[in-house]
Amino acid sequence: MYPGTMHWWRSHHRGERHAFRSCDPMGRSHHGHESGWRSFRASGGDDDLGPAAFGVRRPLRFLAFKLDLDEDQVTELAAILNDLKTERAQAEVDGRRAVSAFADAVAGESFDGQRAAEGGTTRVRAAEHLRDAVQKALGRIHALLRPDQRQKLAYLIRTGTLRL
Repeated sequence: MYPGTMHWWRSHHRGERHAFRSCDPMGRSHHGHESGWRSFRASGGDDDLGPAAFGVRRPLRFLAFKLDLDEDQVTELAAILNDLKTERAQAEVDGRRAVSAFADAVAGESFDGQRAAEGGTTRVRAAEHLRDAVQKALGRIHALLRPDQRQKLAYLIRTGTLRL
Protein backbone atom coordinates (compact mmCIF):
# COMPACT_ATOMS: atom_id res chain seq x y z
CA MET A 1 0.00 0.00 0.00
CA TYR A 2 1.17 3.54 -0.69
CA PRO A 3 2.79 5.04 2.46
CA GLY A 4 0.66 8.17 2.24
CA THR A 5 -2.46 6.06 2.33
CA MET A 6 -1.18 4.16 5.35
CA HIS A 7 -0.55 7.45 7.17
CA TRP A 8 -4.00 8.71 6.29
CA TRP A 9 -5.60 5.48 7.49
CA ARG A 10 -3.66 5.43 10.75
CA SER A 11 -4.30 9.10 11.52
CA HIS A 12 -8.02 8.79 10.85
CA HIS A 13 -8.29 5.75 13.09
CA ARG A 14 -6.49 7.56 15.88
CA GLY A 15 -8.73 10.57 15.57
CA GLU A 16 -6.08 12.83 14.06
CA ARG A 17 -7.70 14.41 11.04
CA HIS A 18 -4.93 16.90 10.33
CA ALA A 19 -1.72 15.23 11.41
CA PHE A 20 0.42 17.02 8.84
CA ARG A 21 -0.80 20.47 9.89
CA SER A 22 -0.01 19.85 13.53
CA CYS A 23 3.59 18.71 13.02
CA ASP A 24 6.49 20.69 14.28
CA PRO A 25 9.77 20.75 12.25
CA MET A 26 10.95 17.54 13.96
CA GLY A 27 7.91 15.60 12.74
CA ARG A 28 6.13 15.32 16.11
CA SER A 29 2.44 16.00 16.33
CA HIS A 30 0.81 17.93 19.14
CA HIS A 31 0.15 14.54 20.79
CA GLY A 32 3.88 13.91 21.14
CA HIS A 33 4.20 10.99 18.76
CA GLU A 34 5.83 11.01 15.38
CA SER A 35 3.57 11.65 12.43
CA GLY A 36 3.73 12.84 8.86
CA TRP A 37 6.30 11.73 6.36
CA ARG A 38 8.97 11.09 9.00
CA SER A 39 7.14 8.03 10.31
CA PHE A 40 7.59 6.26 6.97
CA ARG A 41 11.32 5.86 6.76
CA ALA A 42 12.65 3.54 4.09
CA SER A 43 13.84 0.22 5.39
CA GLY A 44 17.29 -1.05 4.55
CA GLY A 45 18.13 -1.40 0.86
CA ASP A 46 18.44 -4.87 -0.55
CA ASP A 47 17.41 -6.62 2.65
CA ASP A 48 13.71 -5.94 2.10
CA LEU A 49 13.19 -8.89 -0.22
CA GLY A 50 16.71 -10.21 -0.48
CA PRO A 51 19.26 -8.87 -2.87
CA ALA A 52 17.37 -7.90 -5.97
CA ALA A 53 18.65 -9.17 -9.26
CA PHE A 54 20.41 -6.32 -10.99
CA GLY A 55 19.74 -4.05 -8.03
CA VAL A 56 16.26 -2.87 -8.98
CA ARG A 57 12.99 -3.94 -7.50
CA ARG A 58 11.23 -4.82 -10.75
CA PRO A 59 14.14 -5.61 -13.06
CA LEU A 60 12.14 -7.23 -15.86
CA ARG A 61 9.66 -4.40 -16.23
CA PHE A 62 12.40 -1.82 -15.84
CA LEU A 63 14.67 -3.42 -18.45
CA ALA A 64 11.79 -4.03 -20.86
CA PHE A 65 10.96 -0.32 -20.74
CA LYS A 66 14.50 1.07 -20.78
CA LEU A 67 15.80 -1.27 -23.49
CA ASP A 68 12.59 -1.29 -25.54
CA LEU A 69 12.42 -5.07 -25.61
CA ASP A 70 10.02 -7.00 -27.83
CA GLU A 71 7.75 -9.80 -26.56
CA ASP A 72 10.19 -12.64 -27.27
CA GLN A 73 13.06 -10.80 -25.61
CA VAL A 74 10.97 -10.15 -22.51
CA THR A 75 10.09 -13.84 -22.26
CA GLU A 76 13.72 -14.93 -22.55
CA LEU A 77 14.93 -12.20 -20.17
CA ALA A 78 12.34 -13.35 -17.61
CA ALA A 79 13.83 -16.85 -17.72
CA ILE A 80 17.37 -15.48 -17.36
CA LEU A 81 16.46 -13.30 -14.38
CA ASN A 82 14.56 -16.16 -12.76
CA ASP A 83 17.62 -18.41 -13.00
CA LEU A 84 19.80 -15.67 -11.55
CA LYS A 85 17.33 -15.09 -8.73
CA THR A 86 17.47 -18.79 -7.86
CA GLU A 87 21.28 -18.74 -7.81
CA ARG A 88 21.32 -15.69 -5.56
CA ALA A 89 18.90 -17.33 -3.15
CA GLN A 90 21.14 -20.39 -3.01
CA ALA A 91 24.13 -18.14 -2.33
CA GLU A 92 22.22 -16.62 0.59
CA VAL A 93 21.54 -20.08 2.01
CA ASP A 94 25.22 -20.99 1.65
CA GLY A 95 26.13 -17.72 3.33
CA ARG A 96 23.96 -18.57 6.31
CA ARG A 97 25.60 -22.00 6.48
CA ALA A 98 29.02 -20.34 6.54
CA VAL A 99 27.99 -17.99 9.34
CA SER A 100 26.60 -20.95 11.28
CA ALA A 101 29.90 -22.77 10.86
CA PHE A 102 31.78 -19.71 12.14
CA ALA A 103 29.48 -19.51 15.15
CA ASP A 104 29.99 -23.22 15.87
CA ALA A 105 33.76 -22.72 15.66
CA VAL A 106 33.78 -20.17 18.47
CA ALA A 107 31.00 -21.68 20.61
CA GLY A 108 33.02 -24.44 22.25
CA GLU A 109 35.62 -24.36 25.01
CA SER A 110 38.37 -24.13 22.41
CA PHE A 111 38.38 -22.63 18.95
CA ASP A 112 37.55 -25.21 16.26
CA GLY A 113 39.80 -24.21 13.38
CA GLN A 114 38.56 -26.99 11.14
CA ARG A 115 34.92 -25.87 11.49
CA ALA A 116 35.94 -22.26 10.78
CA ALA A 117 37.83 -23.41 7.69
CA GLU A 118 34.72 -25.27 6.52
CA GLY A 119 32.72 -22.07 6.89
CA GLY A 120 35.29 -20.12 4.92
CA THR A 121 35.36 -22.74 2.19
CA THR A 122 31.56 -22.69 1.97
CA ARG A 123 31.57 -18.90 1.68
CA VAL A 124 34.23 -18.88 -1.06
CA ARG A 125 32.51 -21.68 -2.99
CA ALA A 126 29.19 -19.81 -2.85
CA ALA A 127 30.81 -16.59 -4.07
CA GLU A 128 32.50 -18.42 -6.95
CA HIS A 129 29.26 -20.13 -7.91
CA LEU A 130 27.40 -16.81 -7.88
CA ARG A 131 30.15 -15.18 -9.95
CA ASP A 132 29.78 -17.93 -12.56
CA ALA A 133 25.98 -17.56 -12.57
CA VAL A 134 26.17 -13.79 -13.12
CA GLN A 135 28.72 -14.25 -15.90
CA LYS A 136 26.50 -16.86 -17.59
CA ALA A 137 23.44 -14.61 -17.25
CA LEU A 138 25.30 -11.67 -18.77
CA GLY A 139 26.38 -13.85 -21.67
CA ARG A 140 22.80 -14.95 -22.29
CA ILE A 141 21.56 -11.36 -22.07
CA HIS A 142 24.27 -10.21 -24.48
CA ALA A 143 23.18 -12.82 -27.03
CA LEU A 144 19.55 -11.77 -26.59
CA LEU A 145 19.96 -8.03 -27.18
CA ARG A 146 20.48 -5.99 -30.32
CA PRO A 147 23.60 -3.75 -30.47
CA ASP A 148 21.68 -0.57 -29.55
CA GLN A 149 20.08 -2.35 -26.61
CA ARG A 150 23.49 -3.60 -25.44
CA GLN A 151 24.75 -0.02 -25.42
CA LYS A 152 21.80 1.08 -23.29
CA LEU A 153 22.36 -1.82 -20.89
CA ALA A 154 26.06 -0.99 -20.61
CA TYR A 155 25.14 2.63 -19.83
CA LEU A 156 22.70 1.52 -17.10
CA ILE A 157 25.39 -0.68 -15.54
CA ARG A 158 28.12 2.00 -15.77
CA THR A 159 25.97 4.69 -14.17
CA GLY A 160 24.97 2.44 -11.29
CA THR A 161 21.30 2.34 -12.24
CA LEU A 162 21.67 -1.45 -12.40
CA ARG A 163 23.88 -3.30 -9.93
CA LEU A 164 25.29 -6.71 -10.62
